[in-house]
Amino acid sequence: MKTFFAMQSRALLAIALAALANATLYAEPLMIVGLDEKVTIDDGTPILSLPGKDQVLVVDLANPEEPKIVASLPLKNSLIGPPVNLAFTPDGTLALIADSMDVVMEGGALKNIPDNKLYVVDMASSPPKHINTLVVGKQPSGLDISPDGKLAVIAHRADNSIGVISIDGRDVKLVDTVGMGDSIGHVAFSPDGRRAIATKVSAHKVSILDVGEDRKVTYTKLDLPTGQFPINVAVTPNGKIALTADLGNAAASDGSVDTISVVDLEAEPPRIIDRVVVGDGPEGLAISPRGDVAVAVLIRGSLASKNAFFYNKSGAIAVLRIEGKKVTAVKEIEVGALPEGAVFTPDGRYLLVGNYLDQEFSILRVNGTEIIDTGKRFKVPGHPASARMGLRYPNDK
Repeated sequence: MKTFFAMQSRALLAIALAALANATLYAEPLMIVGLDEKVTIDDGTPILSLPGKDQVLVVDLANPEEPKIVASLPLKNSLIGPPVNLAFTPDGTLALIADSMDVVMEGGALKNIPDNKLYVVDMASSPPKHINTLVVGKQPSGLDISPDGKLAVIAHRADNSIGVISIDGRDVKLVDTVGMGDSIGHVAFSPDGRRAIATKVSAHKVSILDVGEDRKVTYTKLDLPTGQFPINVAVTPNGKIALTADLGNAAASDGSVDTISVVDLEAEPPRIIDRVVVGDGPEGLAISPRGDVAVAVLIRGSLASKNAFFYNKSGAIAVLRIEGKKVTAVKEIEVGALPEGAVFTPDGRYLLVGNYLDQEFSILRVNGTEIIDTGKRFKVPGHPASARMGLRYPNDK
């Protein structure tokens, strides 16, 4: 009988541990959003303001159709650059926010200049709090955190380099700088953490870096030709391909068609295997956690003067079906004006797209490669320049 009860106890314990693990895996998702109040656009003309009103929002997406702002931090961030200049650690305990640009008064006029700050936010605090500021390279832009949460890489866009950041609990340090020879827009890890993929914006290339077991990041000097001005990059969950968002000849939006480049990461050496034509001005880019669909966020002339021949009142997303290494554009869905950041929820069932000029997020429902606009909008108290997804830290309840 004792053996029987012991076996029952072990079985119940295993069930409880499995339930706990599952609860952690499916913890409430959080989104972080950078609001840039230094740059507004009036009929195609940028209007600058001095800093002091930017925010970083923490948004609860337990119900993705009814997001809730749970915290706001007065941290500066920027519209200029890809909308992936902030990120969560995989366990949700920390967030990193890059401060890419500053606005200063110079010669009687306001002017954009590169900044060099990286903010560290303790997400396990209630509410989350800013705990440290790192000085990094000039114009820190697209960043990513390794799958094990021990390393981050960040584009130093104005310094032609990549910063390597060590993460040890809440101790976050710049430990290395990797020269790249060209301006970098974004850098992203492969799912196994052994590689990083970086976009060389003005050189129209994507570069491969190796990450050693000692966490040493090395530029392999392998540069692959993409479309014009690759601003953003994302890797599929299985690590087989990467996609770059090639922003186009005007490096913004000019009415032309632009491309998504497909990088075969399994090939030796990696190579570009396709370019998928999408609409005007892809900048935001996101791949579903399920790996079967991606979206390129199209500016589509929505920041232009109303007199421009390519003006549209709204941007759009291009929906991209992923089948193995084959990527196909299947449709466009209209969103708001000057769309930037796009995030899938961790279960892949919802997509949120930040519309900078409309000061809101479009909320879309996802079923496989079928994406449908719910018609619901999530208003935010400013201009959403960037967004990333993560999970709520399990102990922060």
